[in-house]
Formats: sequence, structure tokens, C-alpha cells
Amino acid sequence: MQAVYPVLFTKTEDCILVEAPDLAVLTEGKDMKNAIDMARDAMELMCVTLEDHKKEIPTPSNTLDIKKGTFSEDGETILSYVDIDSGEYRRKIDTKTVRRNVALPSWLNYEAEHAGINVSRVLQEALMNVLNVKRNI
Repeated sequence: MQAVYPVLFTKTEDCILVEAPDLAVLTEGKDMKNAIDMARDAMELMCVTLEDHKKEIPTPSNTLDIKKGTFSEDGETILSYVDIDSGEYRRKIDTKTVRRNVALPSWLNYEAEHAGINVSRVLQEALMNVLNVKRNI
């Protein structure tokens, strides 16, 4: 799932406090770049968690509906946007392998073994190609 959510960034003396109201995410960063990175990471994690629990992911709010944030009293707050991609995030964090049984004709398995081909790797590459996805590590 790809989306762009409104996010509140509040600059304090020590850091930048971050709130993504639609996803109930609170985090912080040491500077603006880090705050955006932290916001994106926390928001994508929330979306992946909601997807895994078969729960609805909230739609981004209209910025006119966002009045005041949790950290409004702690410093100067600006409203900006952060784009997220839960599919990209999942590919980045989900590195566990899953064992699958695959049926091959005996003659094909014989040829692959004698050619020293890693059948599992070839299958992964073929699936990524067919699904038009990349593993971005």
C-alpha cells in the first residue's frame, strides 16, 4: 500500500517531535531529515502491522481537519507530508525464508543439479520477475 499522510513536526530545543495523527504514530528525530525518516519508518511499521492483523488502514486526512497536535505546546509546529510504501517496507524488513515444496520433473532436477544451479535462487528471481517486484536491501 502506498499513500501520503499529513504529519505534524514540532521543533523543540533538543529534537523534532513527530505525530502522524491518522495512524496514531508518535516519534522523534534529531533533525528534520532524521524526523522524516523516523516518521516514515514508524508509519510503515504501523501499516504492515495493521495489514498482518487484517485491520483497516486509515485513509489520510484532509489537512483542514487537523487542528492541533499532541506536541503543539512544546514548540513551533509545521504540517507537512510523508509518503509511505508498506510493500517496500515489508521487503526491507522481512528477511526470513519460507520453505516451499516445488514439484519438478525428475529430468529437469537432474539437469539443474549437474549444472550446479541453485533452483531456489532461480525460482526467487523468476517470481520477482513475474510479479514485477524488486528486493531493495
